[in-house]
Amino acid sequence: MFDATSTATGLQRTRGRARVAMADGRLTHLHQEGAAKAMLPRMHGRRPEVVFLNTSGGITGGDRLDYALDLAPGSRAVGTTQTAERAYRAAGGVGRVRTRLTLGARAELHWLPQELILFDGAALERDLQVEMAADATLVMLETLVLGRMAMGETLADLHLRDRRAVRRDGRLVLLESVRMDAADLMRPGAAGLNGARALASLSVIAPDAVDRLAGLRRILPVDGVRAAASAWGGRLTARLVSADAFALRRCVARAVTFLTRQPLPRVWQI
Repeated sequence: MFDATSTATGLQRTRGRARVAMADGRLTHLHQEGAAKAMLPRMHGRRPEVVFLNTSGGITGGDRLDYALDLAPGSRAVGTTQTAERAYRAAGGVGRVRTRLTLGARAELHWLPQELILFDGAALERDLQVEMAADATLVMLETLVLGRMAMGETLADLHLRDRRAVRRDGRLVLLESVRMDAADLMRPGAAGLNGARALASLSVIAPDAVDRLAGLRRILPVDGVRAAASAWGGRLTARLVSADAFALRRCVARAVTFLTRQPLPRVWQI
C-alpha cells in the first residue's frame, strides 16, 4: 500500500515551470524553467494554440510542475498538452502539478489537455485554479485513464487527488475534487467505477452554456461510452465513462468539436 507521507532520497526529481500570456492573438510573455515547456505552433483554425509539455516524460513521486496561461481581455486561445501525461509508480512521496488559468473580459479559452494515464502505484496530486471575468468563456476538459490497457495493466495501488476550481467574477462557480485510492478501484457497482477504465469531465462556463445542452445531448452517448450532461446558471457539465480508453477519446473528441465549434488541437491524434 502506498504511503503518501514517505520520501525517497538520492533520486533525481523533476522540477518545471511554464507560463504563457497572450493578448490580441500575440504572445506577450513566455517563461520556461526546468522540464516544463510551452510551444506555440502555427495557427490551426481561427485561434492560437498553446501546447504545454513535460520533457521528463512523466511524473513520479516528488516531482513538481507548474503551468500558467493568462489571456488578456478579448483574447482567444486553445490550451492543450503535447501528448498524454503519465503518472508512474512512485518510490516515495507524491508528484504535484499546479495549473493556473486567467481569462480577462470577453476572453475565450478552450482548455483541452490530453489524457492523464495512471500507472499502478502512481501517487499524484493536481490542482487547477481558474479566474475568469463574468463575460469570459471557458471550455474545460479533464480525462483520466486507469492503467495501460494495451498492456493489460490493472491498478491495485493508487493515490490520486485531483482538484479543480473555477471562479467567475470572483465567485466560485465550479469545484470538483476527485479522490481515488486502492479501495476505490476495488469497490463494485455504481458506488465505485462499475467497470470503467477511462473517465472524462467536460465543462463549459459561458453566458450561453445552457443553450448548448440540447445539441450536446443529441450526440451523446456513443457505443461503448456512458454519458450524461446537465446545465444551469451559465454552466454546462458532461460526464463520460467507458471500459475502453479509445472509445472514450473518440466520444470526447466529438463532444469537444461540437461545443467549441473548432477543429481539435493539432497535436491530438484520433
